[in-house]
Amino acid sequence: MIIYTFKTRGTCSTHIQLELEGDIVKKVKFINGCDGNSKGLARLAEGMTVDEIKKRLAGIQCEGKHTSCPDQLAKAVSEAFFMLNNRVLAETGI
Repeated sequence: MIIYTFKTRGTCSTHIQLELEGDIVKKVKFINGCDGNSKGLARLAEGMTVDEIKKRLAGIQCEGKHTSCPDQLAKAVSEAFFMLNNRVLAETGI
């Protein structure tokens, strides 16, 4: 398991905190941003796999920006999953 904080770019939210167990997202919390939308997005993402989130949310844009909170969440889970896998590899010596 990993608890990860991702610094967002180009969105009203400033960070995304998430808990990842294997490839399953267990908990998501947006820091700042649109309160209701952030809470709704977090609840929808909890229990989904990294691949599901990336497929559904990557590339979504907000108000003419080249990104959005959903897009940043896709980036966050991808980065956290990469970090988790590298940590496991380092611990096992592979």
